[in-house]
Amino acid sequence: MKTFFIASLIGASVFSAWPATAAGLTFAVVAPADGPLAILGQQVRDGARFAAEANGDTVVEIPEACDETDGDGIATQILAADAVAAVGFLCTEGLAASLPALAEAKVPAITLSVRSGILMEDALKKTWPFFRLAPGPKAEADKAVEVITRDWKSEPFALIDDGTIHARELVEAIRLRLEEVGMKAVFVDTYRPAQEQQLTLVRRLAQTGVTHVFVGGDRTDIAVIARDAKAEKVSLALLGGEALLGADPSVPMTDGVEAIALPDYAALPEGQAVAAAMKAKDIFAEGYVLPAHAAITALATAAAEGGDLAEKLASGSFATAIGPVAFGADHELGDNPYRLLVWRAGAFVPAGTAPESE
Repeated sequence: MKTFFIASLIGASVFSAWPATAAGLTFAVVAPADGPLAILGQQVRDGARFAAEANGDTVVEIPEACDETDGDGIATQILAADAVAAVGFLCTEGLAASLPALAEAKVPAITLSVRSGILMEDALKKTWPFFRLAPGPKAEADKAVEVITRDWKSEPFALIDDGTIHARELVEAIRLRLEEVGMKAVFVDTYRPAQEQQLTLVRRLAQTGVTHVFVGGDRTDIAVIARDAKAEKVSLALLGGEALLGADPSVPMTDGVEAIALPDYAALPEGQAVAAAMKAKDIFAEGYVLPAHAAITALATAAAEGGDLAEKLASGSFATAIGPVAFGADHELGDNPYRLLVWRAGAFVPAGTAPESE
């Protein structure tokens, strides 16, 4: 059960666990303020401001257009605000244009969303102080391979995808990595997506004798496959990627379907107290709220140590509302943020945990 604290105890019980941090810092928060991404931008601003204010720091909000108009204007605003670091950057355009100027001024930038491998490669070559709090481009496949090699070693399994670029590349990366360790899929195929039923696919899978299937496809397709397998009395353990977290009001998900995805940080032990404190201020800890809070927490803690902020950020480990945060030499998260989740009682929860109703 989630733990909630009354408002009078928030200061004593919620924030006492966070490390002492330097006061009076200014952080730039770069996020969309208008358009379809405005709601995500508000999540970034809410989380960053909540963390900064708890430490006596301030944030300067800088709008992100997420198109070619961003140019180098974002970097100009960050430097004009005398910010020690910048967080947010939900889109590639403004981030890529800003990094050279921020690097020259030794202002670290932390993206919560941009997953471009090419941009990170450029940043490392040019020694830009760019860090990624979002999953790296290989993280999803890495976690899938970890789960499959651990849990399916003795199981006949299939790898299928819906033919889209992301799904096909994901499944191919998984296939190649598995074959390197001697695990070969019994069945590999591309299925027709967006069908009202997948009985033919389910029967083909049953004929091959597989018991476990990784599906590179969206939530609706996997929900349909799980439903039809159950109706056909075909026992299939289904595992999908991050796409399973997408909305699907039409086809209910079947209990037991697993997903490689980011967890609900507000439901994890590290995030519960902060989420409760935010709720008392009418802030709901969803989406980018807690990652933004974590980015500011890590930066403030690193700044408290003194010296070059980027170097401290690169070498430290920081307790945050999304768990321990540490960056590797590649400026990616040291620990893969993806987790194995399982659908139970209407929600994806970390595998190995019991639903609250039990």
